[in-house]
Amino acid sequence: MPRWFGIAIGVGVLSLIWTSVVFTLVLPRALSGPARLSIWINRSTRRVFFAISRLARAYERKDAVLAPIGPVAVLAQLVVWLALIGAAFVVMLVPYTHDLGDAVNQVGAAMFTLGLARSALYTNDTILIFAAASGFVVIALQIAYLPALYAAFSRRESLIAMLASRAGEPSWGPEILIRHQLVGIVDVLPDFYNQWEQWAAEFSESHSTYPVLLLFRSPDPWSSWVLGLLSVLDAAAMQLALNPTSAPSQARLSLRMGYTALRRISDALGWTYDPDPLPDGPLQLTAEEFAAAVALLHDVGFATERNADEAWPHFRGWRVNYENLAYRWADRVLAPPAPWSGTRTGLREQNITPRRPPHRSPDQPANYRRPEFGSSS
Repeated sequence: MPRWFGIAIGVGVLSLIWTSVVFTLVLPRALSGPARLSIWINRSTRRVFFAISRLARAYERKDAVLAPIGPVAVLAQLVVWLALIGAAFVVMLVPYTHDLGDAVNQVGAAMFTLGLARSALYTNDTILIFAAASGFVVIALQIAYLPALYAAFSRRESLIAMLASRAGEPSWGPEILIRHQLVGIVDVLPDFYNQWEQWAAEFSESHSTYPVLLLFRSPDPWSSWVLGLLSVLDAAAMQLALNPTSAPSQARLSLRMGYTALRRISDALGWTYDPDPLPDGPLQLTAEEFAAAVALLHDVGFATERNADEAWPHFRGWRVNYENLAYRWADRVLAPPAPWSGTRTGLREQNITPRRPPHRSPDQPANYRRPEFGSSS
């Protein structure tokens, strides 16, 4: 192999790898071109973990298998980058050493022993210096990348953890309205929607910039960013459809930001979808399921200006903007099988209704139930 040819191939490979490293770790922008190497690594990691999770039958066991998928994907990115950088420098060095094994040893020593490998030849030594610098810089950038990654993850999960008491586990949109009505705090829903509008904006920015975050699962197996966002969107859409004059304006704002966030992260992975669906477009959710949820709202005294039949076309007009993408994401990350969230591939349980704690009040002593001493509650 001519020496210039080896140098040219090595430089070409290094250019592609450094493009991926810079766009993934340094430049806050959606990935494209060679920068999508990290997305391919994430997809491969996901396929391996999901293949293993098929051995488990119950959802909680599958979640336990998938829990490390995010951190493993981050490590896999580093390993692939270092391996490809090392391979590029080996290709550049082989024409000078005339021995593949010797070239691998020298490049490996340079990259992983702080550049202690030296050669008597000027060209060889120059290649090894660049190899050592490349390995050091990539590892340093990855270490610096972790705090930003985990800070974004922490911000995402803080509001999802708060949602457990408002939407149940797993989260469900109608349950949000039901619980707020039961405890008499419907007046705080505007602030609630405002918080989720801010959350969706931060989520779309961080998760489209760092797509590996989409693989990080919530600490609680019955919580998920997909279900959290979907339940808030459904609650806002229901309130707007049922109470067009009294629903807070924040509900509309959180809806728009919510489905915009779903579209941005889908764009980051190259998904295709209808950006402007018709209000009467097809839905998987049925009018009967919607009517059943409205009946539950009426049972707890939630006031409505429209009945279920009148509100359904308006609710449908909102949900058509996000249902398809939300269902695809719920299946992709294997979110808990909540109502109104689609089906999960390879999962037995497909619809688990959130359990509501007993509503006890001094005004309703009949609701009290105290176990006898020594009995289990």
